Amino acid sequence: MRSVVAITAKGLCFCLLAASFAPYQAAKAGDAAKLPTPAASWSEQEGAVAPSIIIEAQPVVAPRPKRADFEREPASHDARHVADWVVDSGDNRSMPFAIVDKTDAKVFVFDADGRLHGSAPALLGLAKGDDAVPGIGDRPLSSIRPAERTTPAGRFVAALGRNMHGVEILWVDYDGAVSMHPVVKGKPEERRAQRLATPTPLDNRISYGCINVPAKFFENVVRPAFTGTNGIVYVLPETRPAREVFSSYDVEEHARLQSASQAVPAQIASGAARR
Repeated sequence: MRSVVAITAKGLCFCLLAASFAPYQAAKAGDAAKLPTPAASWSEQEGAVAPSIIIEAQPVVAPRPKRADFEREPASHDARHVADWVVDSGDNRSMPFAIVDKTDAKVFVFDADGRLHGSAPALLGLAKGDDAVPGIGDRPLSSIRPAERTTPAGRFVAALGRNMHGVEILWVDYDGAVSMHPVVKGKPEERRAQRLATPTPLDNRISYGCINVPAKFFENVVRPAFTGTNGIVYVLPETRPAREVFSSYDVEEHARLQSASQAVPAQIASGAARR
């Protein structure tokens, strides 16, 4: 009886022990099924597709163009165009400058930063035209025919000096004998002072080519602006476009082109990523 009981008890213990191992083996098998095999993992990675990368264009702030300050002084489109271009491009090389508008018979004087010092009417060459006759600066006034009495257009490096009579003037084109100076009396029939006082530019063409301005304007504006320094005088053309003469640009258009060239276009990149 004791042997039978002992054998029965031992068999029962083995059965219980086997039963307790069964859930553990099942759980272990389930976990193993969840773990990827190395081969499967590499295969999945080789075939993986990288997510699309979107690079959005960054907003570009358009540069603000620099402009000349006319201080509400009336001026023609060409005068403003050239003055703005001078300031925006720095063509004056940090020197004072003047704009001579032959069509409106008007002079504007600016400081190096493009702030208006003053403006005044002007008397100009009798003949319409933008080119000087070659060698005209070496000829006596009496030999210069009416059709040759032009005020040449262009960009001139100017400086204060004196003429042969000792009168202070602003040399514009020394070789061409063109200067800006206080209005001269001239011949009585020329009525130069009266011409400067009229409200229209139609009677301001009378000189041999020089730029005559009111005496007070020369004393109070031109002389102080150019004392101790050279400057630039821009004589606007009347037979050709200003852009052609100065190679100038519209400051607003130039700013838009700069902004467009600096913009970063949106880019969309996608593809398979490989190790």
